[in-house]
Amino acid sequence: MAAKVSFWLLFCLFLKKIIAMRYCIPILLLLIIIGCADQKETKPFVSVHVEPLFEDSLSIRAIELMDNSLAFGANKGVFGSIDLNTKQVRTNMLKQDSILPEFRAVAHTATDFFMLSVGSPALLYKTGDNGMELVYKEEGEGVFYDAMTFWNDNEGIAIGDSVDGCLSIIITRDGGLSWNKITCTELPGAVDGAVDGEGAFAASNTNIKTIGEKAWVATTSGRIYFSGDKGKTWEVFKTPIQNREVAQGIYSLDFYNESLGIAIGGDYTKPEGNFANKAITLDGGKSWSLLADGQEPNYKSCVRFVPNSGGSGVVAAGFTGISYSSNQGENWSKLSDESFYTVRFLNDSIAYAAGKNRIAKLVFKTK
Repeated sequence: MAAKVSFWLLFCLFLKKIIAMRYCIPILLLLIIIGCADQKETKPFVSVHVEPLFEDSLSIRAIELMDNSLAFGANKGVFGSIDLNTKQVRTNMLKQDSILPEFRAVAHTATDFFMLSVGSPALLYKTGDNGMELVYKEEGEGVFYDAMTFWNDNEGIAIGDSVDGCLSIIITRDGGLSWNKITCTELPGAVDGAVDGEGAFAASNTNIKTIGEKAWVATTSGRIYFSGDKGKTWEVFKTPIQNREVAQGIYSLDFYNESLGIAIGGDYTKPEGNFANKAITLDGGKSWSLLADGQEPNYKSCVRFVPNSGGSGVVAAGFTGISYSSNQGENWSKLSDESFYTVRFLNDSIAYAAGKNRIAKLVFKTK
């Protein structure tokens, strides 16, 4: 800040014969105001209060904030919403023939809500005139869809495990009315020793992130599929996150902007492991560096940047508890042993989380 002011002060003095000093003073004041704003630091979280909102014998891995409500999808064909003002819970159950779908991915546009089930047959539903309507179905060996999101109200993406030798990616361009699967010839092949059967973990509906026209997809192989044109073309980036075992890889990723991203995972069968399970990128996913290797946190299924934190605040959650970093993942502290699968922030201090048998409100507190 001092350097900026000194530069402009010298600049004004140098040009004082050409530009009146009265024009430089407003510039100096503006720089001081901007500099003070830049220097304002958000206070770090020191604790989190967990307020239960909904409890039932369900596995809830997909939640979505929609206006003043929180929508969710669960197993046993159950889906519903919570009014965030009244805390009233509404639930429904959907049955397809004799199947009670297990929903682990949900998404929404300005007008519609979507749910996608795992396993074969994969069933993708959209709100319609008569409730939830089936808009996509896929059957076959290896079919298993993991996550879904939208770039905008017309274009959306869902991803799943490999079928016929490549990752499953389906895309809509008409607001979710129809979905088309990308062919293997349109996707990059395995590189750098990627493991066979590359897929994704349907743990929290957070292994896809979209910003603008870009999309990042995290896989079980510790790789990132990237598209800069809303899924028309793809390339693959490698991360140092460990993926030697079947249950290892990236479980979740988030981007604060088009450059700064973070990925986390581990091995849910060995949840205490904390080596090579978290990484950061500063160049949009092209290169990644390990974070806090061998330190807190251990296995986590969801990672989220704290809104309005400048990308410094990060929260990671899993059935192993809730951890927090105030410096882009360099150092972490464990805030709670409470178990959750997935988290969504409402603002910079309130989030909602879902897990085994429950949904809760998280209120993060500073000193």
